[in-house]
Amino acid sequence: MNTTRHLLPVVLSLAALCALSATASSPSSLGRQPIAAGDGWASLPTDALPQGTTGGSAAQPSRVHRVRDRNALVAALAYPDATPKIIEIEGVLDANVDAQGDALQCSDYHRADPESGTPYSLDAFLAAYDPATWGRVDPDGPLERARAASAAAQQSRVRIRIPANTTIVGVGGDARVRGAWFDIRPGSTSGNTPMNVIIRNLTFEDTFDCFPQWSPGDGAQGNWNALYDTISVRNATHVWIDHNRFADIQTADDRLPVYFGRLYQVHDGFLDVTNASDLVTISWNHFRDHDKAMLVGSSDGASADRGKLRLTLHHNLFEDLDQRVPRVRYGQVHVYNNAYVLTAAGAVRYGYSWGVGVESQIFAENNHFRVPGAVTPDLFIERFNGQSIHAEGSYVNGVTARNAVDVLAAFNAANGDTLVAGVDWVPVLHGPVAPTSKVPAMVARGAGPFD
Repeated sequence: MNTTRHLLPVVLSLAALCALSATASSPSSLGRQPIAAGDGWASLPTDALPQGTTGGSAAQPSRVHRVRDRNALVAALAYPDATPKIIEIEGVLDANVDAQGDALQCSDYHRADPESGTPYSLDAFLAAYDPATWGRVDPDGPLERARAASAAAQQSRVRIRIPANTTIVGVGGDARVRGAWFDIRPGSTSGNTPMNVIIRNLTFEDTFDCFPQWSPGDGAQGNWNALYDTISVRNATHVWIDHNRFADIQTADDRLPVYFGRLYQVHDGFLDVTNASDLVTISWNHFRDHDKAMLVGSSDGASADRGKLRLTLHHNLFEDLDQRVPRVRYGQVHVYNNAYVLTAAGAVRYGYSWGVGVESQIFAENNHFRVPGAVTPDLFIERFNGQSIHAEGSYVNGVTARNAVDVLAAFNAANGDTLVAGVDWVPVLHGPVAPTSKVPAMVARGAGPFD
């Protein structure tokens, strides 16, 4: 049933939109801001949250904490109840540290196989599971168990659970979180829970997995698969991710080695929304230089996602992202007024932007693409067992009417009319949808952390 059609349209004024996008604010004022009425799916009132997503905006002074390191952040988040809390992050916070705050390298996480005592080393792992001798079956045995134990040791440091009714906000324009996995997820792993989380004004850098898994059956040549997203939203409702930056710097893909003929990929997604999550707004963020950007829905068989995974993506800058911007299964996803930018280097790796997965309902309007000539509009969409998409108002490499392009028609012309135009819902929770001609300047000026 299409519940969206029973909602009254709620639209932000243009003045309110500009205030939200570009005005510098103190961390205290940012932390006290709930999502504005009508600002995408996260603003939808529900019985649990009649004002939409409020995060920790109602926190008492005793529940406002300023932190400067990973251990202080974990302590501030560790309240055993759902009392609203605001966490202000100042400076550079590195997740790969020990209990004393000293930096940890990948070698510090090395563990032995708990059964045989065989210690982990990458050289030994590569020698043991080389497809030329091991074959194309999954690794098994002491060194694989040692790798898994080492991965668990790193996860215990970098995975930071975000509890319900929390706002996390950066102090100033240079607050940074390095190496962390922010996991927005309740204790239950079935259904979903109104987590009510807001994350704003932070730069996230270099979330990396020291021990990616070798999967020889993944694709024609196998692949290395990392575990950690920068932010994962799982079994959660009411989440607002706003005015952040996501990037790989020290661990950028072009710095990584190649093993078994495949990139030793230490990254997973930037921001994935899965496991029956719902009512999420992702606004005014800057995502750059990454392979798998944003997965919505984790598998074709996850039928519990049906009727959920409702997201809004607006005014984000997507720069040099290879794929999944986003890739969608099941969800009603409104993608509007985003800027997609590819440099010459990014174009070499580019796969697609909008992934049309099983039962997906993407409503894309007034998005702008700036790409090298070799990246043609038929490449913007990829089909993954989906049937339809609504795409209107797209411009490519310019801001006049002659730069308009029918992305769906281009895809169908190149692929044999495989997708149907149109979906069975119309977004009503959104700010003013700006003309596409205004999008590049608007997003370049406003996306990312506040000044």
